[in-house]
Amino acid sequence: MTTETGAAVAIVPANEASWDELQLVLGVRGEAARCQCQWFQSAPSQWREEHIEERARRLRAGTACGDPAAGSTSGLIAYLDGEPAGWCAVEPRTAYRRLRTSRVVWTGRDEDPDDGSVWAAVCFVTRKGFRRRGISRALAAAVPDWAEENGARAVEGYPLVLKPGQEMTWGELYVGSHSIFAAAGFREVSRPTARRAVMRIDFES
Repeated sequence: MTTETGAAVAIVPANEASWDELQLVLGVRGEAARCQCQWFQSAPSQWREEHIEERARRLRAGTACGDPAAGSTSGLIAYLDGEPAGWCAVEPRTAYRRLRTSRVVWTGRDEDPDDGSVWAAVCFVTRKGFRRRGISRALAAAVPDWAEENGARAVEGYPLVLKPGQEMTWGELYVGSHSIFAAAGFREVSRPTARRAVMRIDFES
């Protein structure tokens, strides 16, 4: 896969990358480093009380970084010309506790929240120095095949909807933009708020 600038992007399951490479993507300061991609998995009380070290421990267990023989992993890592450059959290929707009670996910929908055959891509991180080079777009494009290969019957995302010319900070765009999901073949199934969409791909049975 190549970015819009023609640079080569490789996407691998997180367990095929090293823990140090994932930490390079998340960085040592800022929201990604503090979160360790655990916000969606955490109850509010747990999130308030938990130290970063415990979040990192949970992320490491979920990704199984450095263990290519692991039976599962919780995300994908992108490399740009051989350098670790991006991360996408994607696994069964049931892994994300906060999605169970999210108005964004369930407004106007009648679906079983305990259906583990529906996957979700909930977070994108691009390493500092690699941004605006198509990394999130490449990760979003890899999500459907990865989910389907691992038994998903559908995969969802919950991106922000940007107005023309509107710019957002990473802290807002960590869920991805509408455009990267649309480019990856996701279709909008609901618009629970003016700024948030639910987008989905249903795979043929």
